Amino acid sequence: MAGDGDDGDPARDEGIGVAQHGIESVLVAGRGPAACAVIAACSRLDVKSVAVYSEAERSARHVRLADDAVLLGAAPAVESYLAVDRIVEAARRSGVAAVLPVPPALAGNAALAGEVAAAGLTWIGPPAEVLERLGGDGVEPASEHGLLALVTDEGLRYPTPVARDRAAGTARVSWTPEPPLEVPPGAKRLAEVGWRGLVTVGVSEDGELGEIAAGFSLDMAVLERAHRVDAVDLALAAAAGERGPRRRTPEEHPPRAAVAVQLRATLPPGRAGRVTGWLPDSGRVRGTAGRTEVVAVSGYEPGDRLDAWYDALLATVSAGGDDTATAARAAAAALSGLPETGVPHDGDEVRAVLGRLADGDPAPGS
Repeated sequence: MAGDGDDGDPARDEGIGVAQHGIESVLVAGRGPAACAVIAACSRLDVKSVAVYSEAERSARHVRLADDAVLLGAAPAVESYLAVDRIVEAARRSGVAAVLPVPPALAGNAALAGEVAAAGLTWIGPPAEVLERLGGDGVEPASEHGLLALVTDEGLRYPTPVARDRAAGTARVSWTPEPPLEVPPGAKRLAEVGWRGLVTVGVSEDGELGEIAAGFSLDMAVLERAHRVDAVDLALAAAAGERGPRRRTPEEHPPRAAVAVQLRATLPPGRAGRVTGWLPDSGRVRGTAGRTEVVAVSGYEPGDRLDAWYDALLATVSAGGDDTATAARAAAAALSGLPETGVPHDGDEVRAVLGRLADGDPAPGS
C-alpha cells in the first residue's frame, strides 16, 4: 500500500531489492481503494495479481489495475465479495498460489482461511484456528485509540500507536498520537497464541486490548508512512515464514508522525452515483520537500459508477512527516481544491479535522 513519495520505494530503502517471498501470484479478495492499493503494491513487488468482482463492478478500477480478474457472482456482497465458496473457487480457477484478503471482514473470516488452506493454497494472514480462538468480528476497529503492527515469531514489529476521529462509528481520520500510547499487554502476547501477519487492534479506555482485526485496515497506512514500509511486502513475508525487511535502528530511520484519512461519498443510502472528476491518487499527488511524504489512492476515475451496493469510500490519503501537525497539513493539501467529483463527499469535514490536528489539537474529534 505504500506509494510514490520523496522517500522512494520502501524495499529499496531497506536494501533488499524487489522481493516475491516465493509467492508469485495472489488472488486479491477485496474491492475499492484498499484493493487498488494492494494490487499496485503487488505490481511493484513483481507478484501477479488476480482481482475478483461482482456483476455490478465488471469494469471497476481494481479490476482494470489487476493482471487478471475473476467474476464472483451477483451484486449483493453476500453473493460475491463475501461468499467464501466463490472466493475459494475463483482462486482455484485462476491458478494463483495464494489468497490475500484485504478488508477485515475477509481477513478475519476463519471459515475462508480454513477453506483456502484446505485447497492447498497459501492464506496470507493468521491461521484459521487462531482466528477462531480470538473471535474477531471482522470489522474495522473504530475505538478512539489503537495499535498497528506486524506479528512475527519474534513478536510485534513496527508497533504503531494510533488515535482516531470517528464519524457514525467509522474512523475517518487516524494519526500517531503525541506522546505515543503504551502497547497493551494483550497485544504483546499475540505471537504466543499463533497470530502471524498484520494486526489492527482497538485499545479500551483502561489500556487493555479491545477489538482485533486482520488484513489491511484503513489505519494501516499510518504504519506504512510512520516506518517507511509496504504493508503488502510485510504480509507476504509473514505468510512465507520470513521476518520481513530487517529492523531499522532508531539512528537509521526513527518512526515519523503519520496521518491517514478516508474520503467518503455522502449519497443517500441506496442511491448510486457517477464520478465525473479526478480524485486524489498517487499519480497526481507527490511527496513534498524534505521528509514529508504523501500517498493517495483512489478507487475510481472519471466515468466510473459508484454503486449503491457497497461501501462509499472514494479515496484514501496518508502522509508522514516530522510531527503530526506537518503530516496533517500535507494530507490536507492533497485534499484541497478537489474538482467537482459528481458525487457529494465529506471532504470539508475531513479537512476540518486535519486543520485542528495541524493547529496542535491532540484530540480533534472531541
